[in-house]
Amino acid sequence: MTAARQMTVTGDETKESAAIEQEPIAVRPDPGGAERRTPPGRSKDREPEPEELRADCIADSAGGLTFDLTAPQDAPAAWSAALVLRLRGDGAGDGEVRLPLGPNGAGRLRAVLPSTVALAEGRWNAYADLGDGRDPRRLLPGVNDLRSLVDRRPLAGIGRLGVRIPYATKFGNLALRSWLRGPHAEAGDIIVAPDGMTVSGRLYGAAPAATGALAEARARRRGESPDGGGPATVTVPLDIEGPEFTFTLPYAELAAHWESGSEPWDLWLRPAEGARPVRIARLLDDVADKKQVFSYPALAVSCPAGQVRVGPYYTLDNDLAVRVAGPDQS
Repeated sequence: MTAARQMTVTGDETKESAAIEQEPIAVRPDPGGAERRTPPGRSKDREPEPEELRADCIADSAGGLTFDLTAPQDAPAAWSAALVLRLRGDGAGDGEVRLPLGPNGAGRLRAVLPSTVALAEGRWNAYADLGDGRDPRRLLPGVNDLRSLVDRRPLAGIGRLGVRIPYATKFGNLALRSWLRGPHAEAGDIIVAPDGMTVSGRLYGAAPAATGALAEARARRRGESPDGGGPATVTVPLDIEGPEFTFTLPYAELAAHWESGSEPWDLWLRPAEGARPVRIARLLDDVADKKQVFSYPALAVSCPAGQVRVGPYYTLDNDLAVRVAGPDQS
């Protein structure tokens, strides 16, 4: 399918982007070996630059991660050595997790993040504290073995679902994208047609009711619906088969609410009448940022205000959404 046109970033996505950009840049040795100019009054005899540290990552089907590092030759054996994960972004507070980093064969160090350790949703920078008195050093990505994450199928009755995917940041450093959700509605196949989109998926941590289960599209735009009941919402029934669900969302109903610019709608699943809604997202694979990988066409739809373009997309948090954009949005 052809990619949808690039559209204006919404306010909520701008906040997400700001969190992504808040990453300290790792200072690395000059690969050319050029001598740096020594400022006046400072000795040329300075401590050599530490060598780069890379971590190979292996994921298991339960959601755990193993980190393997090559130990620097001059690294002392320290019981306090740890792999350090730090939550990125404003308001991260005490978002730090330390994992014991111990020997794993000749010249190798290993740390394990078990699936049972809760890791808050967000982006986590990875560091190595070798217990040598230096500040923790930023890790670079090595080889990632994420085969167990492809088409991962946890038990449908799991109460809380943890997902961690290692990835390389735009600065070339190692980071983890983490989600912690329960219940969770995993999006599967998405079929786009001129009159709407059909979504199939699987619900974890809750059982959809045979009757009364709904999919909801909620306008993210501030303001109230015409009936004064809060943001505009479009609901459609679910077809249920065990934990599997399918629904078709008509584009015309979304287009009828369009006012101006580019307007996103977030997709939710309500397992039963009166139940707490569950965000629909795609998390159970090895792709950390779906927005850059999964692309769907935005199709022309007529509405009272003229003609708009409507199409699904994944947000920066890998949640499923639909964008309704006017003719002035390119």
